Amino acid sequence: MSFPSKEDRIRCWSHRDEYWKCLDDGKTEVECKKFREQYEKFCPALWVKHFDRKREYLKFKEQLEQGGTCGLDGDKTNKSDATAHTSKAVFNFQTTNTNTYD
Repeated sequence: MSFPSKEDRIRCWSHRDEYWKCLDDGKTEVECKKFREQYEKFCPALWVKHFDRKREYLKFKEQLEQGGTCGLDGDKTNKSDATAHTSKAVFNFQTTNTNTYD
């Protein structure tokens, strides 16, 4: 596979941006399906994977900058109610003695 030409890259980015705009407008994945299909059609698979991960990172970063956090259980909270909502991890370890003293 050769590197995409300038026109191919521009077409890819354009379809990516249309898909992202659809999601940003509050529509569901199902409602944005036609945009996703065009995005995947015109962008190399590795680029799609990269752009998808980048979008997730940018959304996470935006949430943190706005003062939100993400708990261990995946629930999103704002700074104001972060103290009211705490996640607690409980670990139950059993230990066994493998040393034998005969």
